[in-house]
Amino acid sequence: MKELAGILELTEEEKAWREGPLSVPLRITGHYLSLIDPTDSSDPLRRQVVPTCRENMTSGTESADPLEEVSHSHGERLIHRYANRVAFLATDICPMYCRHCFRRRFTGNMTGPATEAEIESAALYIKAHPEIREMLLTGGDPLTLSDAMLDSMIGAFRKTSPSLIIRICTRYPVSQPSRITRELVDMIKRHDSAPFFLMTQFNHPREITPESIRAVSLFVDAGIPAMNQSVLLRRVNDDADVLEELCNRLVFCRIKPYYLFQGDMVSGTSGFRVPLKRGMEIERELRRRLSGLAMPVYAADLPDGGGKVPLCGSYIISSPDKEKGSWQFRTPEGGTRIVEDPQF
Repeated sequence: MKELAGILELTEEEKAWREGPLSVPLRITGHYLSLIDPTDSSDPLRRQVVPTCRENMTSGTESADPLEEVSHSHGERLIHRYANRVAFLATDICPMYCRHCFRRRFTGNMTGPATEAEIESAALYIKAHPEIREMLLTGGDPLTLSDAMLDSMIGAFRKTSPSLIIRICTRYPVSQPSRITRELVDMIKRHDSAPFFLMTQFNHPREITPESIRAVSLFVDAGIPAMNQSVLLRRVNDDADVLEELCNRLVFCRIKPYYLFQGDMVSGTSGFRVPLKRGMEIERELRRRLSGLAMPVYAADLPDGGGKVPLCGSYIISSPDKEKGSWQFRTPEGGTRIVEDPQF
C-alpha cells in the first residue's frame, strides 16, 4: 500500500485497509494502473482493484464459500457442482487481485499451480464420469502459468477426455493483455480435439483498450469464441448507460456478453453488491435498449450452493381467458399484447 500511495492519493478508507483472512492480496498490473484516473478517488476502475477497510468487515449473511464449492470438491482442485461440467483450479495466483473476488477462500493464498498428481487425479475423475461435457479452467488465473505448464496441463485432460469442451477463464485481456501471444494461442489450438471458449471479465467500457482488443482477437481469429462474464458492481457499472456502452462495444470487438452476475454473498464484498431491485431495474432497461446479441443474462449464483438462476422480471401479466388460453404480456416499452394458445 505504501508503494501505491506514491502513485495515488489514497482516501482514509483505503489507508485503513489491512490484509487479512477476508481479503485478497494487493496487486495491480502496470497496464491496469495506467487506465485509472489518479485524481478521481471514485474512479470505477480504481474501485475494482484498490482495497478499502470495508473488506475487513463481514455480515452474518456472508460466508467465505457461499457457493459451497468446498463441499462439491473432489481433491483440492476439482469442483463438480453441476452434473455436466466441472471447474479445475489451475492455480490460485492472479496478475492482479479484484476486490470483488468471489473465490477469496482460495485465490491469493500463494499455494501456486496444481501439481501433476492433482492434474492426473482430476483427469481420471472426469474420464470416469462421462456425463461431464465441459471443464472451466480457472483459479486464480490459469494464464499466470507458463505456456509449457499450460501445454502439459491441457494435454493431460485431452489425453483422458479428448471430447471435453474447455472454457479458459481469464482476466488477462483486461489486466495485462500483453500476456496473450500468438505462441500461446497456437499452443492451445494444438489440443483442438474439442472446442475451446475464452471467458473474459470486462466490467467497464474503459477496460476495453486497443491492447485488450488485440489480445482477444488472437483467440477469435484462431476460431476460439470469446464470451464475457461481467459482475454488477456498485459505483462501478450499476448504471444502464455504462452497461449499454460496455455490451455494445464488446459485441463490436467480437465478444459475446454472456452473463451479468449479481455479486455473490462473499465475506468482505458487501460494499460492491447492488440491491436486487436496482439490478432488475437495470436489466429491464437494458432489455429495452440492447439487441439479443448484446444482451447478457442477469443471474445470481444462489447461496448455500443453490446454483445459477436468471434474474429477470416476468413479462406475463395474466391469463385472462383460460378457456381460450389467452395470455396478456407486457412489452419492453411498457405496452400490453395478447398471445393466444392454439386450440386443438
